[in-house]
Amino acid sequence: MDIEVRTVGDDDIPAWLRALQVGFLRPPEGISEEDIEYRRARYDPDRTQGAYDNGRCVATFRSFAQELTVVGGARVPADAITSVTVSPTHRRRGLLSRMMADDLRAAKERGDALATLIAAEFPIYGRYGFGPAAWFTEWRIDVARAALDPRHAGPDDGGRVDFADAAEVREAGPALHERFRARQPGAIDLSEDWWRELTGAVPRPYNPAKDRFHAVYRSASGEVEGLVSYRADDKWERKLPQNTVTVDRLAALTPGAERALWRFLCSIDWVSYVTSGVRGPDDLLPYHLGDPRAAQVEQHADYLWIRPLDIPRLLEARTYPAEGALVLEVRDAAGLADGRFLLDAGPAGATCTRTGRSAELTLDVGAFAALYLGDESAVRTAALGRVTEERPGALATADLLLHTARRPWCPDSF
Repeated sequence: MDIEVRTVGDDDIPAWLRALQVGFLRPPEGISEEDIEYRRARYDPDRTQGAYDNGRCVATFRSFAQELTVVGGARVPADAITSVTVSPTHRRRGLLSRMMADDLRAAKERGDALATLIAAEFPIYGRYGFGPAAWFTEWRIDVARAALDPRHAGPDDGGRVDFADAAEVREAGPALHERFRARQPGAIDLSEDWWRELTGAVPRPYNPAKDRFHAVYRSASGEVEGLVSYRADDKWERKLPQNTVTVDRLAALTPGAERALWRFLCSIDWVSYVTSGVRGPDDLLPYHLGDPRAAQVEQHADYLWIRPLDIPRLLEARTYPAEGALVLEVRDAAGLADGRFLLDAGPAGATCTRTGRSAELTLDVGAFAALYLGDESAVRTAALGRVTEERPGALATADLLLHTARRPWCPDSF
């Protein structure tokens, strides 16, 4: 019998969740009625797919509407992909390819400029036109080595750090995030429901919200310019504390606010270590400490992947630091974003149109994805054989126009 790929209805949710659990190596029998109702209340049946073999769900796929901040602060509509699994018994049968093709085709028809996902494994998504567009670094701070005087751990700019309860976070957090994402390429929008889950107002499976502490940084004028949510363990050895603070999320609008929140975390009594959570790959964190070597890299890896669907719209949405023109030949095996495009860009704006002029750079759509948010260098990408320079000097022009001084960063998973 052929395996059927179709959208998921309300009655399919329990079986779909069991398949999701299997795909993520979790016990399928552990699904509760609360889990089922949680998912049922939050899924879009038109954008949730399952693969069925003789009635049994063996693969899962879901997408939802999202906004992505690009260089310069503009927001483009994105097709956010998540909950992707194929059961071990049904791999290598093209199920993911079928679900992905259906979803990307629908996203293109809707007018989404690109698709996004957080890749669990690096080798999977390049075949579908995705490329790693933003990376992350996670740090572990040895508080004893941080060379910070706990007597002077407060902000040094007239601001202050205060604890906040869940209601205060839900009130101040969304406005803070809107200001933050306006200046952070790679950031995504967060729903009201997301903030309710962060603070435990909407319990969800695997949600540690009940154990979180929250603190805000207020500037000297009283404005909230930073927010941190964190957890702490309770570990003692030979009557000495060995506790670790785990940061779930820290967002700040200024380096001063960021510095104040990290120093606050490092000043908490009984805390020996602070783990940073997902931070930007060029984060300033180590330099907020008295001894930057006290912050050691725990992880550094790709995080946000994007799949371009509308090249002219994407290139016209972002900003550019200098004047320049470039003809790009973008190759896309799926036929969703291929073509030859003339980018004419400058600080005042950009136009991008299809052209018959000779290509100056040739690259596949995944390589374009890696360059788009400014993270990767065209010269480096060419050295890997993923970009071909058809006109001498075109790589330098591409880096002048596309590469950014600070790297993009997506603080939030989905």
